[in-house]
Amino acid sequence: MSELSVNHLLGIKYLNKQDIELIFETADHFKEVINRSIKKVPTLRDITIANIFFENSTRTKLSFELAEKRLSADVVNFSASQSSVKKGETLIDTVNNILSMKVDMVVMRHPNPGAGVFLSKHVDASIINAGDGAHEHPTQALLDSYSIREKLGSVKGKNIVIVGDILHSRVALSNIFALKLQGANVKVCGPKTLMPKHIESLGVQVETNLKKALEWCDVANMLRVQNERMDISYFPTTREYAQQFGVNKSLLESLNKEIVIMHPGPINRGVEITSDVADSNQSIILEQVENGVAIRMAVIYLLASKIK
Repeated sequence: MSELSVNHLLGIKYLNKQDIELIFETADHFKEVINRSIKKVPTLRDITIANIFFENSTRTKLSFELAEKRLSADVVNFSASQSSVKKGETLIDTVNNILSMKVDMVVMRHPNPGAGVFLSKHVDASIINAGDGAHEHPTQALLDSYSIREKLGSVKGKNIVIVGDILHSRVALSNIFALKLQGANVKVCGPKTLMPKHIESLGVQVETNLKKALEWCDVANMLRVQNERMDISYFPTTREYAQQFGVNKSLLESLNKEIVIMHPGPINRGVEITSDVADSNQSIILEQVENGVAIRMAVIYLLASKIK
């Protein structure tokens, strides 16, 4: 199979296992490209991509932009203040304005869950979801799985714990879908107040004791506490959260094995993980960033090849 089963990347839940394998094989090729002295390929010279971010983003936006430029696509950047996009209609208007400029692909981040799906039904362009509210963030999950595969040889059969603010995290949901699809065992760990009600229905186990979770896992994916999505207080203090669910060097050294530490960024140093953990040789955080460009190049390339 040399093409994706989908015309958009709206969420991991729409992909199958072969899609993920194809994206990873393609990313392997692009990873070699971005480590050359000339990092660009002329593959998408005739494709125009619009990056539309209705929510702030530094890392994802930069990563997509770099991926697009490495593929020689034409790039249009559009950042909208949230206020002008409260209604679905203005979302379509905005995008139609951009499409009238003959755009082939839209990379969109939006505060409303399902915005990408809504858009894909109304506009004639390939849509990549760069995060929709607290719903999905598919390219982050793909680069996380890809980084695990690179470090441990495969994802299948590995024990992976996702730690922290599961309730507000689109990274957690996409990661659960992607990891389960590839045959990993997944647990989630964090304060009970930050666990979605029916999380077990996704085939994951809940562990409230961080030390136990770390003793079980091969990989710990540490999520940022999403203060900006919280309208009430979900735990007493940041200090207390860090004491119960933060990873520091002494905790890592108390385990009877070496585990891999990941973080989707940006890191609240001293909250989810301390600096000596983030910068240690057990952390693959910088590899995740590098792999993000290769994965996004692969997704853009594979979707672009389906544009007629």
